[in-house]
Amino acid sequence: MTEEPASSATPTDQAGRPGGAGIPGIDVPDRRGRTGLDQAGRGLTGNPRVTVREVRVLTSNWFVTRSTSFDFQHSDGHVSVEERETYDRGDGACILLYNVARRTVLLSRQFRFPAYVNGHPDGNLIEVAAGLLDDDDPESAIRREAEEETGHTIGPVEHVFDVFMSPGSVTERLHFFAAPYDEGTRSGAGGGLQEEGEDIEVLELGIDEALARIGTDIVDAKTIMLLQWSALTGPFARA
Repeated sequence: MTEEPASSATPTDQAGRPGGAGIPGIDVPDRRGRTGLDQAGRGLTGNPRVTVREVRVLTSNWFVTRSTSFDFQHSDGHVSVEERETYDRGDGACILLYNVARRTVLLSRQFRFPAYVNGHPDGNLIEVAAGLLDDDDPESAIRREAEEETGHTIGPVEHVFDVFMSPGSVTERLHFFAAPYDEGTRSGAGGGLQEEGEDIEVLELGIDEALARIGTDIVDAKTIMLLQWSALTGPFARA
């Protein structure tokens, strides 16, 4: 009887990598220094009809994609096992800069590849200033973004509302703000940060023109929401 040769297989970790080196974002830091990304949702108790079973980290590049399975008790009492993918890019903030005396708003235009690849003619979207919070509180973050994108250092800001923009798959909560601008708040040219690949054109539009362009070349949700707020209950409703 021929003896089988000894196995030369190398030990692997749970992701199949040699050496049991660990999984970035779970038990060893990923490129942003994060671990424990598979724990999201496990400790939630606010909804007794939901019990998380398993969290799998699908990607942990700059942002995080997870697949979560959970028990869900339906209104008729039966329980099903559901699975959802979530995209976690952190929370963000946006702001409408307005000038009541001139009846203008300050917007920007920049290239958005996801819109371009999904049918927008050129991918250049007209938007309010916005960005991710990173490690800042919402107001500090939006002051930073307003200055970087529009070149205006704003004074007092008004918190408008907080909204989940795509709750079926994206975890992001967006904080909405508004603030006045004029020549006295201008501190630079704006245009975004070159080192982050930004190439932003600053636009000043009359509020009536901006409202009329909703649905044609203003098709960004956060911008539409702030423009309509400004006309219905915001600064231009009071003007």
